[in-house]
Parts: sequence; structure tokens; C-alpha cells
Amino acid sequence: MPEGPELHLGSLYVNKMCAGVVFTGPVRKSEVSKSPDVPFTCEAYCITASSRGKEVKLTLTPMKSDDSKQRSKAGQADQAMDVVFRFGMSGYFRFTSEDELPKHSHLRFYSKETPCRVLSFVDTRRFGSWQANGTWQPDRGPCIMFEYESFRKNVVTHLSGRAFDRPICEVLLNQKYFNGIGNYLRAEILFRLNIPPFVPARSVLEGLESEDLCENEKPLKTEIKDEKASDRVKKVKEETGDLLRLCHTVPLEVVNQGGKGYDPKKEDYSEFKAWLKCYYVDGMKSLRDHNGRTMWFNGDPGPMAPKDLKSPKAKKRAKKTEDHDYTDKKKGAKGGSKSTPKKKVVKQETKTAKKEIEKSEEMVSPQKKKRPAARGRKTSSAEPAAVVAGPEKQSGRVTRQSRK
Repeated sequence: MPEGPELHLGSLYVNKMCAGVVFTGPVRKSEVSKSPDVPFTCEAYCITASSRGKEVKLTLTPMKSDDSKQRSKAGQADQAMDVVFRFGMSGYFRFTSEDELPKHSHLRFYSKETPCRVLSFVDTRRFGSWQANGTWQPDRGPCIMFEYESFRKNVVTHLSGRAFDRPICEVLLNQKYFNGIGNYLRAEILFRLNIPPFVPARSVLEGLESEDLCENEKPLKTEIKDEKASDRVKKVKEETGDLLRLCHTVPLEVVNQGGKGYDPKKEDYSEFKAWLKCYYVDGMKSLRDHNGRTMWFNGDPGPMAPKDLKSPKAKKRAKKTEDHDYTDKKKGAKGGSKSTPKKKVVKQETKTAKKEIEKSEEMVSPQKKKRPAARGRKTSSAEPAAVVAGPEKQSGRVTRQSRK
């Protein structure tokens, strides 16, 4: 899922690819998208992008023209419009030729050139969204990367609130205070400081100041480029135990990797995977938090860990081993079960019992058996049937005659 660094890299991508490009016409939405239309049409406009936490804003700015008649055309925008995007689970931007539109391109901006190029918002899973004439969501806190001072102050001044009664790993996903932090960032930050994920958030954050006195002393993002993982963790512990500072510097490390972790055309994530030290790394533990999100960690989870929840991997294994009935059915279908012959024997015995019951009914009430034969079109066909029935039926008739 895209987090703060990915959305910022997305804004940088748009600014780089759309620099000097003139766009024209209406903003077009795909037929399958349920998001609202963007009511913007202009003969010539440019696009710039900015980011804040987990949001990206595209600004569509009409270009100035000396032709007053052209500006006064009906339906043509003469004022800039902001379109705010939230990437959801799989959103990103892509700039391609019109012939190479991505399959899941749901919002498109067309350039005024030949051949035409298109800036697309691509979202495979369609959890992303956009808002025309939008603004930054007011419920989201300051950006962890580019509003650092406001971010620190917002957290420190609200530590007495109920939100901080929860485990630190769950509070880190609260965008009201940690706008931009997501699942992989919380795992990496807590791992570096050796903080158990399920400890009270207030106990971790108490004592931190609203101002970072070490902010101007050798930024962390420039110190760890050529260090091993073990030395990296030790150095972080020695220099700072400030969780809020790492919420600021760790995302910037991802940004400093450049487009290698974002470029949708190359899809090269090797450097990003090598950077990860905890999230989805072999040897680490995982546990679902109280919101159902998987938390990756090392060591003891902490006293507030869910008691009734297990690791996602362990849960899948448990289902396979506990479903004994399902296993027996599969064996029976393949012919490897011993219970199959027993079922066949039972069926044979049932058929035999039914035949015996029919025979006994014939012996007790012979008149009922003769009626259907009399009603039939051919009365002679019933007599051979008695012969074919075998000696048992014939002997039954002889017995009845002797009794009379």
C-alpha cells in the first residue's frame, strides 16, 4: 500500500514528466470508475503536483491568452482547479502515449501535441479516490516529512488524549497524528529503536519535547548510506531514542532512493527490498493487531498484544490440520479410504431388503398386483412376467391354491 514516501515520489514524477507539457480538452474518467467526474475543460493548461502525508494534489492551471474570445468560450475554465488524490491500495501516476494507456487508467489528462500523450491515474484495485476542487483533509495531521515541527507539536500536545491509550503500533497508523506513516514504515521505525509493537503509546512518547534539539546535528538520512544493518541499528540507538524524529527521517530515506522504488515503468524494487530490515523479512515475526493489520516485529510483542489472535501464517496452517472431515472426504474420493467398501455393502443390503418387502406384499395381497395388469393395453404381457420372476413367485401361487 502506498505510504507517505510513495505519494511524494508520485508528485515528483508528475512534476518531472509534465514540465513544459501543455494539456488540453476535458479531464476524462473511465467508464468503470465510480469516483466523481472532474468538471474541468480548457484549451490550454498545465499540471503541477504537491504532496502532504498520504495525499497528492494536482493543480490544473489555465494558460494565459491574449485572445479574449477564446477565453470567453462557454464551458472553458479560466480559474485553476485542485484535484486531491488518495492512492488507496494500488494507485499511482503514469505518463504514456495515447496508444499505450494502462489497463486500469481511471482518470486521464490529454496533452495538446501530436502524437498525444496522457497523464493517467492508474488504480488496479480501485480503492483510490480523487476530489475535484479538493483540499487537504482537515482530519489529517501535519505531514511527517515536510511539516516536521508542526507534526511533533501536534503529537506532544495531545498525549493525554484517548488515542494514545492504544498500542504504539496502532497509534502510528492514526493519520490524525502520523500523516504518512503506513504498515511498512511503522515496522521499520519500531525495529530500529527495539520497541515492542504492543506497548502503550503514551509510555513511549512521554518525555519527548515539541522541539527536536538534535534536528540540526547531522541528519540521520545522510549518515547511514554505507553501513551494515547491525551497525545501523546500534547507531540509531546511541544517537537518538526519539521515535518522532525517526518518523521524520526514515520516510526521507525512501524518498532519497529516488524513482527506483516508484517508477511504474521499470518496477525496480530491488533497492527498496534491500533497505527493508523488518517488514516481510525472513526471520521476523508477524501478528495481526486489533484492527486486523499485520504487524512485523522482532522479539517480544509487548503486554498489549491481542490474546486471541495468531500470526497470519500460523492461522492458515491451523485450518488445514483441524479440518479432519475434509481430509477424509478427499481420501474417499481418490479411493484410498477404507470406508468406501462399507458404504457399497450397505447399499446392496438395502436393495435386497426392498426386494424382500416387495415379495412379501405380493404374497399377502395378490389382488392388488393383478389390477395394474388388467388395466394395461396388453393383458398377456403380465403372464410372462410371472414366469420370468423365478421359481419363488411360482411356488407362492401353488401354496395359495393348496390352501384354498
